[in-house]
Formats: sequence, structure tokens, C-alpha cells
Amino acid sequence: MNFLHLLYGKAVLNIDPDTDIGGAQHRFPETNESAIVRARSTDRIVRQRAFETIVASYWKPVYKYVRLKWQAGNEDAKDLTQGFFANAFEKNHFANYDASKASFQTFLRTCLDGFVANERKAGARLKRGGDFEHFQFDFVAAEDEFASHAAAVNVNPEEYFHREWVRWMFTLAVEALRRRCEDTGKEIQFQLFERYDLADDGAEDLAYAALGQEFGLAPATVNNYLAAARRDFRRIVIEKLREITATEEEFRNEARALLGVEVK
Repeated sequence: MNFLHLLYGKAVLNIDPDTDIGGAQHRFPETNESAIVRARSTDRIVRQRAFETIVASYWKPVYKYVRLKWQAGNEDAKDLTQGFFANAFEKNHFANYDASKASFQTFLRTCLDGFVANERKAGARLKRGGDFEHFQFDFVAAEDEFASHAAAVNVNPEEYFHREWVRWMFTLAVEALRRRCEDTGKEIQFQLFERYDLADDGAEDLAYAALGQEFGLAPATVNNYLAAARRDFRRIVIEKLREITATEEEFRNEARALLGVEVK
């Protein structure tokens, strides 16, 4: 899948008037309560579920960042990634996040740098597991992506972290859209979205008429199906952003970064 096309192509930048973030009143979405807020809960179960959302949203960029900035080998980076999140949960580090001082992404990265520096200083081999022993980390895929999407020489580790976080957020959103379409009998909408907006073989140059012939649909139906899939995709991205931002300002900033829109 061509995720650079997702970042800069039609699927992201053609924002329809009826899908402005936050709806007609441009309000911070009320659904999908922020995991950043729930991570401060005194209820261990609530806190663990919030942490699992944060881990799901950040583990892969964390792994790649450790590989790049800290020059960690594959096995070392695996241990450091799992150890960082387990340590953050046990010591409730994310409860200390202050949105007035920095974005959560910057805060998390600062915590990560401190953790890795301390582990390197201690010189001890981490044991994986802890409370996130059950969490499935696909380190093989992460390592493949690290090799295939290497950081350019003029990109610093912080910029690289953000780029890979954006890539991961779109990956999660695409998979969520796929599941949603399968669950609602809209597989054809997803197939068109995948064929036209995600393919890296120049499919975006196809006319809707050609796509219609390929899928046995009228051009107007292709247009409607693609528009519906793009709206659903943007809504999913928005839902995920709501889960991992703590304030309206942070939400707006991340929405601008991911979707290229301003929230009034």
C-alpha cells in the first residue's frame, strides 16, 4: 500500500464539506474518550485498558525510533520497547503528562529517551513481559518496515518518529476500515478505495469509467462508493486521534498534521 499517497493524495486532501472534523459546530468529538486521560485513572483495570490503547498506537514508532536514534540491534530494540511500556505502566509515568508543556508525542519520546539512557547506563539485559506480556508485537513486520523505509540523511530522529507514527496511524485506520466494511457488507467500497487510493501502481490515474468496467459498476456508483469510503476512513482517523489526544488543541494539531485540515 502506498501510504505516502494517503498522506498527500486525494484520499486525505479532498475533505468534503459534510465531513469537517467535529461536525457542523467544529466541536471536539465526545465519543472515544481519551486514553491519555484514562491513563491517569486510579482504577488499575481502566488504566491498563488505556495503556493498551496507547501501546497499540505507539509501539511500532517507538521500536523504529530506538533502532534509529539509539543504534539498538533488533533484539535489544524489542526488549527496550516492551520494557519501556511495562515500566511506564507499573510506575504510572503517563499520569504525569502535562498538555500545557508539550504534546503527548513529545512527552512520550522524552520518557523513552530517559528510559533507554538509564538502561544503557545500568548495562543490564531487560526481561520482556510484565503487564504487557499478552500484547502482540509484530516485530518482524516492524523490522521489515524499518529496513524498507529508512530515514533520509536530512531527517532527524524526532522527525522520523513522527513520520512513522503517521504511517502507523494510517495503517491502523485502513485495517479498521477494512473490518468495518466487511462487517457491514460494504466490501466493494473498500476494494475500490484500496484499488484507487491505496495502490502504488498508478491506479489514481484511472478514470472512474475504467474502474466501473473493472468492477462492473456505473461511473456514478464508483464515485459514490469512493466518497463514502473516504468519509468513513477520515472518521476512523478522527476517532483514533480522539483516543490518543488529551486536549482540543492537541487534537486540532494532530488533525491538521494527518488530514491537512484546520478545525475552526
